[in-house]
Amino acid sequence: QLCGKDFTWAQSLKKHQLNHSGVKPHSCDLCGKSFTLAGYLKTHQLIHTGVKPYSCDLCGKDFTWAQSLKKHQLIHSGVKPYSCDLCGESFTHAGSLKTHKVIHSGFKPYSCDLCGKSFTHAGSLKIHQIIHSGVKSYSCELCGKSFTKAGGLKTHQLIHSGVKAYICDLCGKSFTLAQNLKIHQIIHSGVKAYSCDLCGKSFTHAGSLKTHKVIHSGVKAYNCDLCGKSFTLAQNLKRHQIIHSGVKAYNCDLCGKSFTHAGSLKTHKLIHSGFKPYSCEFCDLCGKSFTHAVNLKTHQLIHSGVKPYSCELCGKRFTQAGGLKRHHVIHSGVKPYSCDLCGKSFTHIHTRK
Repeated sequence: QLCGKDFTWAQSLKKHQLNHSGVKPHSCDLCGKSFTLAGYLKTHQLIHTGVKPYSCDLCGKDFTWAQSLKKHQLIHSGVKPYSCDLCGESFTHAGSLKTHKVIHSGFKPYSCDLCGKSFTHAGSLKIHQIIHSGVKSYSCELCGKSFTKAGGLKTHQLIHSGVKAYICDLCGKSFTLAQNLKIHQIIHSGVKAYSCDLCGKSFTHAGSLKTHKVIHSGVKAYNCDLCGKSFTLAQNLKRHQIIHSGVKAYNCDLCGKSFTHAGSLKTHKLIHSGFKPYSCEFCDLCGKSFTHAVNLKTHQLIHSGVKPYSCELCGKRFTQAGGLKRHHVIHSGVKPYSCDLCGKSFTHIHTRK
């Protein structure tokens, strides 16, 4: 009468009605979990024995109960008869569909006491709370990296396989994980939905905005042990340290010049193209063009008249830091460039010419 479920036998109905009573008189001595029926308790206690006598012939996964194995085997069939009428996603089990539908409700009743993050499912909250414990019990046998969750380790191990099965249809770039391809494809859309409220710069991904905002903090917590230079981001320090190694693994196939970073080689190759898309708009007389935007920006300082770099010895001012650096050689008295014909020495090579 309460849920409308039908039964063949009267005792089955009577047994079922105990679920609606809320009474759970049968408790587990090991974990305290309570059950409506003694049979449910008996079935539950098998979990504590650790015995899993039911194995899947296809993947080798073991189960405590026969019904769990039967339910699992549906996954291998590929059949997903339960579809969500809101988004079309299909599921193998009715329970999975039911769990999924809670997402569309937007209801997140399970909140973390430590950080306030809310979750749709109790299981998700439980998994999340492991992060705060600091325990990383799943370690990679190949590199030693540890993870909070088994899924995190499983995902990580794909990196070592070298397999990149997910390919972008637009640029051909390959990815180890499907979610990485999905994140990458946003770049091609041109949509930059995440804007910095301090400088207005927009980003494709929320993570990129978060990383960018560290720049505005002014904090440079990552220091180079070799030269003392500080960096806002750990990856920038890592990239910088390659310079000290002296390794220049990226070579230009046109002129043979070597570079520490792939990006530097890419930037350099534009010089050989002869393409100079950046033209000076300030002066009709100079009309100078540049291969790189940064070179145009540096050049435009000349037209501004601003000379922020001053020589502490003579007070002479310069538009660019490089100009000041070259000027400093004059005060040193060093004249390394000599004329082969008369023997006269010069501070800079261009004066010798």
